[in-house]
Amino acid sequence: MSRPIEDYGLIGDLHTAALVSRGGSIDWLCFPRFDSPACFAALLGDADNGHWTLAPQSGADATSRRYRGNTLVLEHEWATPEGTVRVVDFMPPRDDLPDLVRVVEGVSGRVPMRSTLQVRFDYGHIVPWVRRVDGDLAAIAGPDALWLRSPVETHGADMTTVSEFVVGEGDRLGFALTWAPSHHPMPRSIDPLKALKETEKYWTGWASHAAEPPPEYADPVMRSLLLLKALIYRPTGAIAAAATTSLPEQLGGARNWDYRYCWLRDSTMTLHALVSSGYHEEAKAWREWLVRAVAGDPKDMQIMYGLDGSRRLIEYELPWLAGYAGSKPVRVGNAASEQLQLDVYGEVMDSLEVGRAAGLAVDEDAWSIQRVIMDYLEGHWADPDNGIWEMRGDRQQFTHSKVMTWVAVDRAVRGVEQWHLDGPVSRWKALRDAIRADVLSHGYNAERGAFVQAYGSSALDAALLLIPAVGFLPGDDPRFVGTLDAIQRELVVDGFARRYVTDSSTGTDGLSGEEATFLVCTFWLADALCLAGRRDDARATYERILALRNDLGLLSEEYDVHLGRQIGNVPQAYSHIGVVNTAYNLRSSGGPAHHRARAHSEPISAR
Repeated sequence: MSRPIEDYGLIGDLHTAALVSRGGSIDWLCFPRFDSPACFAALLGDADNGHWTLAPQSGADATSRRYRGNTLVLEHEWATPEGTVRVVDFMPPRDDLPDLVRVVEGVSGRVPMRSTLQVRFDYGHIVPWVRRVDGDLAAIAGPDALWLRSPVETHGADMTTVSEFVVGEGDRLGFALTWAPSHHPMPRSIDPLKALKETEKYWTGWASHAAEPPPEYADPVMRSLLLLKALIYRPTGAIAAAATTSLPEQLGGARNWDYRYCWLRDSTMTLHALVSSGYHEEAKAWREWLVRAVAGDPKDMQIMYGLDGSRRLIEYELPWLAGYAGSKPVRVGNAASEQLQLDVYGEVMDSLEVGRAAGLAVDEDAWSIQRVIMDYLEGHWADPDNGIWEMRGDRQQFTHSKVMTWVAVDRAVRGVEQWHLDGPVSRWKALRDAIRADVLSHGYNAERGAFVQAYGSSALDAALLLIPAVGFLPGDDPRFVGTLDAIQRELVVDGFARRYVTDSSTGTDGLSGEEATFLVCTFWLADALCLAGRRDDARATYERILALRNDLGLLSEEYDVHLGRQIGNVPQAYSHIGVVNTAYNLRSSGGPAHHRARAHSEPISAR
């Protein structure tokens, strides 16, 4: 039976990450980076798909667990009849080969321990050849090799490496698992205790550079920043949307997607979170990745890319995996990368504007790309698309997509007027006015008194909560207030927002089944309430989401209000970006949403 997603904590090394359960089992790990095939995939099936459990022989879950201060060093502690023992898990930030380190510390008494290491490459599909080399254990198959350095004797049993030992008070035993290409020689050894000190120093030092967060939300903001940093692929500056694939949007259902890639849509919100928190270097690296990734013909721009900027994210299924809680199929790759989603052009244009406004140096290459994007949008802004939610049905005229094309043109105008960059500003202003008129004419349903998901539709969409945040209309505009009220009535369940109403019988979004409430939409709800002047309601909504975090501060993508469980891929960057940005938006001086809306909205003519 699959453990609740809340049972897991994250460790990482800025290239990849692992999920560690309360039971001391590492059930998900991809080496050498986030989107590599997993060598531990028990999360998506059972223990035979690969795991590393290090815990007392009693098999009980840890009595307590925590991160050590502002770090990504995770420790579990067991109080047993024989004594108390602690297991400290971490992955040292690195520039060469990756290590997974586990340190067992005896706190009191003498505790019998057991380690079971089962390596299964290619998402649980390949059993490696395991042999000893100069006292170390090597597990090799195809291109991959994992090397185990253990301070205690190990033996093989049922295709698993096992060790049983006793830890006494004051003992500190370090285990290290190192990945290397299989054709390379044995990798250098690591001193686990020295690496522990260096890893704590790295994360503590990074956290110390954060701008002072809103004091009442300092802890959740700092933990979310640490998790966002953990999802950044350091070699390129790209940020993975999550560390996992195929954790379901509906338990037992088919809405299972691979999130280990970088979405352009996240760009503006990511930049706001980083800049507001004082992390300009990460913001600069992100912008540079963005410019590299989207370079070329704008008609070829994708909604997402690999962490190195690669474009081919071919989607396929892994039939040998049972899936989390029986949720099948398990997917790798993401076919949505081939969709047309016009809103990403607005997000790219806005994120580059946010970078300039934040003090990042004006980038001529970035402006050249923006000019090319504008040339494309002038001929294609009115095209139907797949929308922000990556609908796998027919393309439609999605209202949010059209609003974001307006954003793209508005930011181009601002580039000329604010930053004195070169462009046909009169023509762009006329286009901006035309798009606004089109949205107000076709995206607003007067009978409903609300903006709707698509032209001619009566359905609602939580993405419309972004209308004031992007500056299209003020938060107190009656048309938006009507939209906000309608969304609260029809899309909000027990205080949490759904993206839209799914129809499990007809599959209105091109998919069968339903989904849970979407956490980033609930953050958008809080922001919209704030911009509409309903600050108390906004704060209550924000704090309701904070209460969902597990004891380590992690949030996944969605929340099932009926089961009372987090679901979807984890940790979800979008959710943790919401923790940061909404905390700043709730300040009396306002945050990213206020600054964005004030900076770009224009007076509205007769309403």
